[in-house]
Amino acid sequence: MSGSDSPVALVTGSAKRLGKQIICRLHQAGYRVIIHFNHSADAASSLADSLNQQRPNSALTLQANLLDNKAVAQLGTAALSCFGRLDVLVNNASSFYPTPLASATLENWDDLFGSNVKAPYFLAQALAPALSNNNGCIINMVDIHASQPLQDHSIYCMAKAALLMMTKSLARELAPTIRVNGIAPGAILWPSQQLAEADKAEILQQIPLQRTGTPDDIANTVLFLLQSPYISGQIIAVDGGRSLGAAQKA
Repeated sequence: MSGSDSPVALVTGSAKRLGKQIICRLHQAGYRVIIHFNHSADAASSLADSLNQQRPNSALTLQANLLDNKAVAQLGTAALSCFGRLDVLVNNASSFYPTPLASATLENWDDLFGSNVKAPYFLAQALAPALSNNNGCIINMVDIHASQPLQDHSIYCMAKAALLMMTKSLARELAPTIRVNGIAPGAILWPSQQLAEADKAEILQQIPLQRTGTPDDIANTVLFLLQSPYISGQIIAVDGGRSLGAAQKA
């Protein structure tokens, strides 16, 4: 497939961390990619430059604050103007931090629901016609804590639970021309905020495989879903077995 007719993927929050690895894997698989960022302009630009050196005119960047309703709509329009088509939307951008009930604020609610649910929903709305034209795919980055609550993270967990249901609902609504699936990562990268070694050890004890995953595990699962035309409405846990729950001893 030549560069001018190769498929196009938009990955939100893709200048760094998991999003960056997803971009790199899709680019390696022949996709033209759109790197979305909010504040990480330098990292996004550097990534695009690197990918364009590998394959000219194969990567572009777009800035948008996903908490800004107008910016989300504008991101959809801008994404379609990048390469004139869209085949894949990966809703990866996400806010994550604790919100104990006693100190949670309306701003926390708007931030966590805005980034994890509202932006993915309305971005899907804006891009559905273009995705439908190419029998495209939407992949939402859910979380194993969408169904198993994380202590002191109630708003985040509720938002991810809503994203899980959105994934299933849109898989039904947008069929048969668009497939919608989700990925629920476990412990892949430690949070940006510092985590004590004791807390890391406690998390590892909950994982049957006894280790963290890697960004490659998520990127490979994205590519697997894109290459699996009869899978829709599914949430794949990539968590080393952590969602199985604690082992029961006889």
